[in-house]
Order: sequence, then structure tokens, then C-alpha cells
Amino acid sequence: MKVTDTSDLWWKSAVIYCLDVETFMDWNGDGVGDLDGLAHRLDYLAELGVTCLWLMPFYPSPDRDDGYDITDFYGVDGRLGHHGDFVEVVRIARDRGMRIIVDLVVNHTSDQHPWFKAARSSPTSPFRDYYVWRDEPPKKQAAPVFPDKETSEWQWDEKAGQYYQHVFYRQQPDLNITDAAVRDEIAKVIGFWLELGVSGFRVDAVPFLLQTDGIIDGARRLPDPHEYLRALRSFVGRRTGDGILLGEVNLPRDEQALFFGGDAGDELTMQFDFIAMQNLYLSLARKDARPLIAALQSRPDGSPDIQWANFVRNHDELTLDKLTAEEREEVFAAFGPEKRMQVYGRGLVRRLPPMLDGDPRRIRMVYSLLFSLPGTPVLFYGEEIGMGENLDLEGRMAVRTPMQWNSGKNGGFSTARPSRLRHAMTTGGFGPEHVNVANQRRDPDSLLTFMQTLIRHYRNARELGWGAFEVIDQPDPAVFAHRLSWDDRSVVLLHNFAPDAVEVPITLKNVHEASHLADLFTGETLELSPTGKATIPLEGYGHRWLRVHAADERSQY
Repeated sequence: MKVTDTSDLWWKSAVIYCLDVETFMDWNGDGVGDLDGLAHRLDYLAELGVTCLWLMPFYPSPDRDDGYDITDFYGVDGRLGHHGDFVEVVRIARDRGMRIIVDLVVNHTSDQHPWFKAARSSPTSPFRDYYVWRDEPPKKQAAPVFPDKETSEWQWDEKAGQYYQHVFYRQQPDLNITDAAVRDEIAKVIGFWLELGVSGFRVDAVPFLLQTDGIIDGARRLPDPHEYLRALRSFVGRRTGDGILLGEVNLPRDEQALFFGGDAGDELTMQFDFIAMQNLYLSLARKDARPLIAALQSRPDGSPDIQWANFVRNHDELTLDKLTAEEREEVFAAFGPEKRMQVYGRGLVRRLPPMLDGDPRRIRMVYSLLFSLPGTPVLFYGEEIGMGENLDLEGRMAVRTPMQWNSGKNGGFSTARPSRLRHAMTTGGFGPEHVNVANQRRDPDSLLTFMQTLIRHYRNARELGWGAFEVIDQPDPAVFAHRLSWDDRSVVLLHNFAPDAVEVPITLKNVHEASHLADLFTGETLELSPTGKATIPLEGYGHRWLRVHAADERSQY
């Protein structure tokens, strides 16, 4: 492997930062974030070390599902700006060394989309087959995705005289993926945004996109949904050469392997590792690293051209659906004991710092872990400063509050009256008067400064994104020790899930007899015996990144 390969597969060592334009920065003072505001904050993101922005939906929408109910896949919501503003953001980001990926939400549309309006107007409409219709709902149905809002995934439409399928909310009718015209439209949408300069897509709810269960005769027209996913990956590759599909696939491991394309690795480029994320919180609740270790070791093998995306928090509920009922209750008890902190019976609507009672040791240990796991780290806006949630907001909206830039009015997000804000600010101990960018940029001991340091060392240690993963045996269940090796380089990573300091004995295989360990953060040198043995001191909730150095190694700096 050559160092030049790291630019070809850029996503394997990227720093991905997810943000919602309407909650990031309001530049025109109307209470809603906009593309102009984002453009003026790109230098901040470059300073942080971000290399890839993931923009949540900014398309025209009635906003009944926070922008995921889309009325025009080719448009820009007028409140946020226009296409010229978007192109300027892409251009400025590229100049600052950042790529942009956007949400691809094509498993459904808004019920206000012109396609759906035309489809329901007549059985002979050319758009009728864009959606999934039945005279009667099937007797057997999957459980609703949002059980607090929906009791069925079929909705009667008086004008159409039929039921339409909606896996999510009733205002989001499902597109019929077996219809060739729909597939052509999806390709056009992808091609359109690629032409405007994006580097790929975060693909929403991929299993639901490919689902054909409710479609009569669907198997005849789309016999292999995964063949279609391969075609999309191929299309993106032809148009860009290095564009990506980052998929939301919250499924068991064997099914995740299918969505990567198995050994060929020719479907999704990346997938979020929901299983590791959920077991991370179980490990935090138990102060025991073993659930996380088991989750990482359960990852299927695959092509070197695919990658896992690691995350601590995303824009949805913090789902715990892959844990057992008993494990889920453990996490609820530790981090979300109040009913208002829980949602759908399976997840939490909280951010990490409040869940950990603001303990800086634990918070920093978790983010050190995020950047040192095998895979690519994904940050949700505000994580770098330790933002909290607003539990007065309903459901998922609790974690989608405005970015906190300073301690002034509306946290510096907007000059509008607070009542005009699209989303209310977080209040209390995690409000902007206590947690904001301006204060932390000037504080060498702040979480923001720590995150910048993490990102700098992550980007300088290509083993972290590219290396072969190995768990290092040691006796303490609270400690997670692992090694990532790439070519002739390797790093050793240690994380303590418990509050007590420990001495961690390790033995490393395949090391040069003159090697030693160098702490990437402090520069401290630790002895390594000729047989690869060392004992590493680790503070309570501590973390260490150690480079294995040979005596004459050129990578020492």
C-alpha cells in the first residue's frame, strides 16, 4: 500500500461532520440557519480539522419531518438560500480542504410532492406507479417504525380510492422502487447533485429503499434489489471516480455484509456501525469494555474498498434496538432513566455530555475512542464543544437545537427574537452561556481544543483509518486495548471504562527487538522488551495512543 492510495480512498481517513443548515448559522436574521451562514463558518470547520461535511436535507419541504419529507429532490429550500448559495458553499469548502456529501432520501416523498399529487389524481396518471397502492392493506404488516405516531404502514387516500404504503409517517408515501421510471429519477437526482460538486451521499434508510414486500408483482420487475444498489454504486463511480455512498443500515451483521456487496465490496462504500455504537453505551453503563470488543470482533470481513463509519451520536434517536431488552434497560437506567429521555421504547433523545454528567474524563475518553476505532469517525454538530439536549422539545428534536457560537443572544446563532427560532436553544448548564465555541477557542484546556488535537493525531496516523485491527489481551475487563497496523507502522490504543487507575500489561507480536512505544499526545517514551512486553499506566477513564517505533524509524516526529 502506497501513501498515495490514501487520497484515492479518501473516505477511509476522513473526518466527517454532520450538520443541519437550518440549525447551524443564521446569517440573515430570520431565525432559520442558511447556506450563507454555513459559508461564513466553513473556516471554523477547517480549523477544527473536518475533511468532509455531511449536510442533512436542505431541499424544499413542508417540514413535517424536519426536512425528510421532500417536495423537490432537485431544489433548495427557499428559507435556506438557492442553488447559487449551495454552489458557493461547495466551492469554498473545497478550497478549505473539505468535501461535501448530502442526504439522499429517496425511499419516500412528501405527500405534497407533485409526483404524489399527480399519482393520486387518477389511476391512469403516469405517476401512479411511482407509489405503492393496494385496494386493501395486507393482513400481515411489519410493526410501525414510529409506534407513537402510526399504527399501520398503509393509509387510505380518498381521492385515489386506494391505500398507499408509508413505512415511516403517513405524510411520506413510499416510492415504488420496482418502477423503472422511479429508478431513472433516482439516478437523475444523484447525477444532478454530483454535477454541482458533491462527493457522494449519505443514503437514508437503505433497507427500506430496497424493500419490495408491499409491491404486488414487484419481484418480477426487480428480482434482485442488491443488483440495483450495485448499479447505483457503479453510477456514482462512473460520474466521479471517487464518490461514495454512506448507508444507514441498522441490521444484523450478516445482512450488513450483503449491503456492502460481500467480498466484492461493490454496493455501499461505507455503513454506519450501529451495533458497535449501541454496545459502546452498554460498555459505558457497565464500565466494562467487553460488549464493545465483542461488537467490533463481530464485524464481517470484506473488501478493502469498504469502510465502517463510527459515531457516538447522530441526528436521530440514539437507538438501542440491537441490544436485548435487559441490556437496553441497563442503558436506560444509566443514561436515560426518565421517560421523557426515551423514545419509541428503543432509544434515547440525549447527547453524550449530559448522559455522563458532564464528566470531562469520560467525555474525552469516549471521543478518543471514537477517533481510534477501526473505521472513519463521524461527528454530529456541536459534539466538539460538548453541547447538550433540550428535553422540552419533542422526540428527536431534543438533539437538533441551534449551534452555540457564543454566550450572547441565541448563542450567536441568530439575531432574531428567540420566539422566531425554528428550533429552541438548549438551556441550563449546557446552554450557550456555559458551552460555546467562542470561549472554548480561547481555552487551551477546552473540549474543542482537545478535539482539534485528536483530529490532528488521527489524520497523522493513517493506521487508524487503514490498519488491520487486533484486540490486545490483558486482564482488566474495564480496559479496551487494541492495535491497528498498516504496512510497517502500528499504533496501540488503550481506553479505561472505569474510574480507577490501572497498570495494563500487554504483549505485542511482530515487533522489532529495538522498538519502543511513543505517546502521540505527550511524547513520552515507554520501554518495550525484546519480546514485545510492556506495562502501561492508565488513569481512571484514561486513554493513550502509542506509536510502535523502531530505533531508526522515519515516522518519528
